[in-house]
Amino acid sequence: MILTREQVEHVAELAKLGLTEEQIETYRRQLSAILEYAAILERLDTDAIPPTATVLPLCNVMREDEPEPSLQQAEALANAPSARENHFQVKAIL
Repeated sequence: MILTREQVEHVAELAKLGLTEEQIETYRRQLSAILEYAAILERLDTDAIPPTATVLPLCNVMREDEPEPSLQQAEALANAPSARENHFQVKAIL
């Protein structure tokens, strides 16, 4: 499918893009090529192919959640930029 200059300008207007004359011609050629390729793919017979969300096998890459000893309060506050009365001290957020 070959797009016209007017169709490219319409798409650019929908996207609120200001295009130069050179860009309009460039996008016209590129978008036309994309649509021609999509038309080729549309002709493929996919009736025997079941719908699927992914073609790759799914596997969880996260480790098991194993309980570990928690930090002591002094260890948790050791790298705090500011602490007061055994608590993190932060600036007020208003």
